Amino acid sequence: MRVRRLWLTDFRNYRDADITLGGGFTVVVGPNGCGKTSLLEAIGYLARLESFRGATLDTMVRHGAGSSVIRAEAESRNRELLIEAELVPGGRSRCQLNRQPVRNGKELASLMQVSVFTPDDVLLVKGGPVHRRRFLDETLGTMHSRNLALRHDLERVLRQRNALLKQAGGRTNAEVEATLDVWDGRLAEVGEELAALRSQLVGRLQPVVGDVYGSLAESRAATGLTYRRGWAGDLLGALKGSRCEDLRRTVTTVGPQRDELDLVLGDLPARTHASQGEQRTLALSLRLAGHQVATETLGFAPVLLLDDVLSELDERRSRRLVGVLPEGQSIMTTAGALPEGDVHPELVLSLEAGRVR
Repeated sequence: MRVRRLWLTDFRNYRDADITLGGGFTVVVGPNGCGKTSLLEAIGYLARLESFRGATLDTMVRHGAGSSVIRAEAESRNRELLIEAELVPGGRSRCQLNRQPVRNGKELASLMQVSVFTPDDVLLVKGGPVHRRRFLDETLGTMHSRNLALRHDLERVLRQRNALLKQAGGRTNAEVEATLDVWDGRLAEVGEELAALRSQLVGRLQPVVGDVYGSLAESRAATGLTYRRGWAGDLLGALKGSRCEDLRRTVTTVGPQRDELDLVLGDLPARTHASQGEQRTLALSLRLAGHQVATETLGFAPVLLLDDVLSELDERRSRRLVGVLPEGQSIMTTAGALPEGDVHPELVLSLEAGRVR
């Protein structure tokens, strides 16, 4: 997977940009606020049809413009791709793949894959369970588009079940019970499958995370990953057992939306006992491990996007990171200098106020 060329029109602070990218290690340098992250965001949008920053369409369109356009020439699975997206706040945004309309992100997922690391990824370790569940689901989605559909199915079923619980208002009758039976069956089916996939993924990540962390930190501290379901036995039975509580609280209290990924560093919980540097290194190890597992599954490497990854790492760990970057296309942004030593990017792009030099 490789993005060769990127065009931006009225995207963020880019009025008009035409950027050629290297197929290996590219570094994007420039002061804060010049558009480095926006460049990565544009590439990520073409893969997922959403911003990895959680941004809305109106914030991605340059101030004063009515819409923005992102276009890219790429190559994936020996296939030439032209991906074009028009972002229209309050209107109908569009995307085309080789001049053919794309209905949703799942259509692109089998061809255009990215792995993204941002400074906020420290929340994978120090934040709540939702960040770790999202990491697992994003990695599964990169590995296969059907996993994206499974996650969307879970969200849809939960919305419907929770809406019914709120509508019931703590009271029940034969109609509510019968409808809950239907949604319980669907939630059990989707939830069991997603939880099983997450658990299998954690098993594959476990040894890779340990290897990557050891390389980055030059430490023998043991890392541990454990996927913990929030129910015992089968999910359908757990949902029936929690029905009274769910009706009282008007929300679904059991299911994969409540599961946790426990992270251990040196036999202690990383969330509460690891230092800031250890947490950031572990978060980066998780992302790089996810990228490696996705590469093994796909048979080719997704585009690796590393946003401001060096800002919180010391010189030694920064140098180690560059040394362990996987083969394939990787694009790293930085506001400072690259670490000294044997660091040789294929291409360096210098940005200033939305202009590329």
